[in-house]
Amino acid sequence: MTDYGLAPDQIDTTKPHPARMYDFYLNGKDHYEVDAEAAGRVLEVYPTVRLNATVNRGFIHRATRWLAREAGVRQFLDIGTGIPTEPNLHQVAQGVIPEARVVYTDYDPIVLAYAQALLIGTPEGRTAYVQSDVRDPERIMSAPELHETLDLTQPVAISVNALFHFIPEEDKPYEIVRKLMEPLVPGSYLMLTHSTHDFSEETWRNVIQVYKESGISFTTRSQSEVGAFFDGLELIDPGVSEPHQWKPDPGDRPETTRSADINMWAGVARKS
Repeated sequence: MTDYGLAPDQIDTTKPHPARMYDFYLNGKDHYEVDAEAAGRVLEVYPTVRLNATVNRGFIHRATRWLAREAGVRQFLDIGTGIPTEPNLHQVAQGVIPEARVVYTDYDPIVLAYAQALLIGTPEGRTAYVQSDVRDPERIMSAPELHETLDLTQPVAISVNALFHFIPEEDKPYEIVRKLMEPLVPGSYLMLTHSTHDFSEETWRNVIQVYKESGISFTTRSQSEVGAFFDGLELIDPGVSEPHQWKPDPGDRPETTRSADINMWAGVARKS
């Protein structure tokens, strides 16, 4: 039993899960043999998937610091949180602004089991966790834990990274984003990363097949399709770009990273 009253039999260890496979890619320890086996099959057809995961996290950290330092955002809503991997988003944000407030959201019981790690922040700030599915945006935005932590009369940055490639068209992903952003005030932001087939279609046909055989839906989208998530918002320079090209830190050498090794688009946009 976890601190959150979660019984072990509530976690299905007979099937691989995206959050636990992602933990494997990041060399984490919070996955099961079934996840390692599925992730290993992905590695066979996409040998640089670990680099993909690392570059994605690098973007999240840089974008979060930019939002806190340059855009002055004090509130964050991280949806599709996944298994905690330090530094977590609140640690990055509160490293810039100690009073920053962060709400984490995920539907997977395994994330709930580790959520305690997401709730330890600075004395000045606040963190909270909501167990909910992104496909139910109204539930997320109306959750008591969210309203106890975030002030929706002030700007909020929504983070949906490496999430929407698990949401097929029939679940209306663009409408989900619109409903998430709708109640937020001008000056709020959307931060998003998404896998793409633009650089290597064959690789992604094989990756998608592995996920399909594991019972996991996976949908890659082109740059223009990823850009459509930001419709009605003001894209921050450099727009929808490869994640390692988005405001790289001094000393980074993004030009040495091959697009076909990453296969991902990233962007940050402001609500006017």
